[in-house]
Amino acid sequence: MTDQAPAVPAELLTLRNSIDNIDAALIHMLSERFKCTQRVGKLKAELNLPSADPKREVEQVQRLRALAETANLDPDFAEKFLAFVIKEVIRHHDQFKTG
Repeated sequence: MTDQAPAVPAELLTLRNSIDNIDAALIHMLSERFKCTQRVGKLKAELNLPSADPKREVEQVQRLRALAETANLDPDFAEKFLAFVIKEVIRHHDQFKTG
């Protein structure tokens, strides 16, 4: 019996490298998105607007579900992901009003 792990196939290494690159791009895109939404939150606080915009949220859900379907991504997953992001954005917006 040997203690060595089996060799990882080159294709698996290539795929993992691509996944790592995609993950890095996602993090950078989310960072840019939150920079924009933080500016929105500051503007809303200055203008005394509510943190949440339910009408826009419904429009965004519909738009992203359609995009997900076109991209062969589960629309339910896309909606859950957007809901998570929106919840975080609203939390940030609320902080601008209290901070």
